[in-house]
Amino acid sequence: MRKFIFASLIITFALIAQSCSTSKVLDSWKSDNLASLKDKNILVVARTDNNQARMAFEEAIANQLRARGIKATESFKRFPKLNPDQKPTEAKQQMIKTILESEGYNGVVMSVVKDYQESTRTTTDGGYYAGGIHPMGYPSYYYGFYGYYYYPMSYSTYGNYVPYSTTTTVSKTYIVETVAYNMDESEDKQLLAIVTSKITDPRTMTSTAEDYAKGIVKSLETSK
Repeated sequence: MRKFIFASLIITFALIAQSCSTSKVLDSWKSDNLASLKDKNILVVARTDNNQARMAFEEAIANQLRARGIKATESFKRFPKLNPDQKPTEAKQQMIKTILESEGYNGVVMSVVKDYQESTRTTTDGGYYAGGIHPMGYPSYYYGFYGYYYYPMSYSTYGNYVPYSTTTTVSKTYIVETVAYNMDESEDKQLLAIVTSKITDPRTMTSTAEDYAKGIVKSLETSK
């Protein structure tokens, strides 16, 4: 698992943030040893091939951890030149491992997009007359059946015609997984927590990242 973790530091996270979005924790798990995370020197990693998104998400998560007294560093500050599209070689993996150990990083919090769904909704409106020649409201003949039935203007479609219009909206949903590791443990005991979240219709990078970070860090504190 250790080899996999260091290989995963190469950033390949799909961009999900462009303003107001909805971020919701769907599921979470934490080990009995999660409290040990508080004493770690944590490297925060967002697997993205977009540097702006990487910086926004790593900074938001690191800020939430630091606000709770946990030492955390964004990976873009330590590994700014990693090529996210380049498969790490054995030498690169060993280099990352050496740097982490030499600088005392003994915890990792990493986020990655696990799924993306896009749905399209089309609505149609119009195709009727509205208003007529009575802009102040419905005339008196509307209030009784016979009055309406016999009134000359009810025989035909008078009023302002509202043409048909079609509106198509696209909803984007991202499933994001955040995992936390204690690197001081043996490989089969490093996993401390898994938090799965859903981000719906992201807009701005900063607000999406901040909303997401608040949710996952809170979940790490309270979920089981």
